[in-house]
Amino acid sequence: MQTGFIDLYCERTGAEYWAEPLNAVTNTAFIFSGVAISVLMLRANGNCRFGAIWVLNGLIYGIGIGSWLFHTHAVLWAMLADIIPIGGFILLYTWCAFRGLVGAGPLISLLGVGGVLTIAILIHGLSGYEGGAYVAALFALISVGAYLYYMRPQSAGPALLFAGGLFAISLTIRSLDQPMCGQLSIGTHFIWHILNSIILFIVVHALIKHSRLRS
Repeated sequence: MQTGFIDLYCERTGAEYWAEPLNAVTNTAFIFSGVAISVLMLRANGNCRFGAIWVLNGLIYGIGIGSWLFHTHAVLWAMLADIIPIGGFILLYTWCAFRGLVGAGPLISLLGVGGVLTIAILIHGLSGYEGGAYVAALFALISVGAYLYYMRPQSAGPALLFAGGLFAISLTIRSLDQPMCGQLSIGTHFIWHILNSIILFIVVHALIKHSRLRS
């Protein structure tokens, strides 16, 4: 039995590998999402030339694998394997959305990425909330979605706004994991995994379908 494990979720009852079965198994949803995106990419022909989407696709697989490792091993290296692909996806997707969906230049796109990173750091630094990156991602998703919906209603705007609404629900459910632990021993974190796998599919599919970048 390992010691010094990281206990962050309601479902975990000890240091054992299989102490978070639902939180572990539901990471397969990210793998399914990754496979679905891979299939779409292979069928997309021209849009496939936007190579960053392949990186986003790989990061979805990485999110599923990293989260599996953290919810089974629950140690520092596994936590890093969990959060690094997530952070990478948020920042790269922000760049791709500004460049491929909004049509912004490199400088504006870089400022968008910097804005998301700044918001995440400020939320964490001022409130101590460890989910600052998620709040920043939600803000960016809704902002870009609203802009696209207003400027080009037939673009990715509706999809991003729908994904943003679903992400707000998902983030709320995630925050209820510990407060509701007394009433629901399995916690709510596994629902976060399922909803987020759907959200990742929606936002990357929108990029495949609507991106104006082809290289």
